[in-house]
Amino acid sequence: MSRSVVLKSGPRCPHCQLPSRWCICAGLHAIACPLQVDVLMHHRESWKPTSTGRLVNRTLTGSRLHIWRREHGLTAADVRLPGRDLWILHPAGQPMPPNVDPAAIQILLLDGAWRESSAMAQEVGSWGRLTSLPMSGVSRYWLRAQQEGGRFSTVEALLFLLEAFGLASMSHDLRLQFELHVYAGLRARGRKAEAEEFLRDSPIGVALPEVLAQLETRRLR
Repeated sequence: MSRSVVLKSGPRCPHCQLPSRWCICAGLHAIACPLQVDVLMHHRESWKPTSTGRLVNRTLTGSRLHIWRREHGLTAADVRLPGRDLWILHPAGQPMPPNVDPAAIQILLLDGAWRESSAMAQEVGSWGRLTSLPMSGVSRYWLRAQQEGGRFSTVEALLFLLEAFGLASMSHDLRLQFELHVYAGLRARGRKAEAEEFLRDSPIGVALPEVLAQLETRRLR
């Protein structure tokens, strides 16, 4: 289904940005995290209901969202917080150092298409430590076609980071929010067969049955 059809399908929830029919806010679970997480979102990403940057922002307590425009550039002072080392996640960065206290780290996630994120990295890379993560496997971000292997969504990059820090419980909770976001997004686009296939390998079927049942009940009405 084309994006124009999705946008004309009715009003969208102001929080999850999905069509009201497929709003997933009933399944929202706030997550407290020792990391300070900031999202630098390209302005073209800011209106898209598929954005996982906004998912991070509404799920992690204390996280912050910054909109990036080249003509209205932010500065390091606008983003960097005192008392923490700023890491900017990007595949071109240095490997994550070992034995780091997550409470001492501020993470900046670059949210945009591949070219947009690369352009943002060039602009903000000097603000802190450009850091890469060992990421493997297959992306579960079925809402957009991955152009080639090894590319993951913004929230998936954060999931890898949480695992690297040993924050498995937080990673689990955030993954549930991410998988629910993808499933509802597929259904909102009329991709029912694909959504059912996605659900077969998703933990939300067991973890969030009430939320899924509520979505289906709305459909029957």
